[in-house]
Amino acid sequence: MDLDDAYANAAHIPGGADYPDRWAAQAAAFRSIARCELDLDYGETDRLRFDLFHPDRLARGVVIFVHGGYWLRFDKSFWSHLAAGPLAQGWAVAMPSYDLCPKVGIAQIGAQIQRAIDVIARRVPGPVRLVGHSAGAQLVARAMAPRPEAAWQQRVASVVPVSPVADLAPLMRTSMNAQLQITPAIAQTESPVHLPAPSCPATIWVGGAERPVFLAQAALLAQVWAAPLVREPGRHHFDVIEALALPDSDLTRAVLA
Repeated sequence: MDLDDAYANAAHIPGGADYPDRWAAQAAAFRSIARCELDLDYGETDRLRFDLFHPDRLARGVVIFVHGGYWLRFDKSFWSHLAAGPLAQGWAVAMPSYDLCPKVGIAQIGAQIQRAIDVIARRVPGPVRLVGHSAGAQLVARAMAPRPEAAWQQRVASVVPVSPVADLAPLMRTSMNAQLQITPAIAQTESPVHLPAPSCPATIWVGGAERPVFLAQAALLAQVWAAPLVREPGRHHFDVIEALALPDSDLTRAVLA
């Protein structure tokens, strides 16, 4: 199997190259009308920032969305519009950026996201709900591995990995690994399929029209975690998260269940 092609999403989605510009424009338009605090610090580098979106009433808790991009690209500014669904249901929404490979490794990014969750949970009272997409799904799933010092884990009410990269080992045989620098040891320690299932409810979500490797990755994580698996018909890797912008979508309901 040509794993570079197998994990290439844009090349197999009509108009795939146009999605990032569309996301950025929708996100900027949403920020212009939303109640939000932007570029809040959670660490030392310029990218260790998060945006916090507030509902129009006292928040029921906070949804934390972690973006994807194979740990190589994007930041929080592309996804702001996806806060609309949970916001309409009375939840605050936080979206962190993180440093990218090869400046840091995947394990370091994981530690950054755990720090971001801790800072956000201290700022917003109530339950915490985690949702991540693609590489971001790996990051939220990895964050739920038990750590006694992570008191915030006791407040996590649900975790929804969307189109997860749950097993990092295949990526060692892609050209991306020149930047990702995944080793067998890293694949073992950072792959959610090798880690305990979270103690909170989890739902694995994937688009029914995604690349076969993502369908397989999602099915594997659902099996290992003994968690429900939802294959959303007709959705591909880029549009599967769009439903988060809708308050009554199945995906938004799964995140808030």
